[in-house]
Amino acid sequence: MKKLKITQVKSIIDRPKRQKDTIIALGLRKMNQTVVKEATPQVQGMINKVSHLLKIEEA
Repeated sequence: MKKLKITQVKSIIDRPKRQKDTIIALGLRKMNQTVVKEATPQVQGMINKVSHLLKIEEA
């Protein structure tokens, strides 16, 4: 399965609680932090919901 490199590029301040929770569930805590995740359907769904706050690359 392919891996995705997920970086938070925008702040979660003044965002709805649901978006904040999704960012935290992806393992992101700070701006410009990067995590590597498997491209499962669950992770893809979370990325789609908060894609405006993230930068996605294939690892």
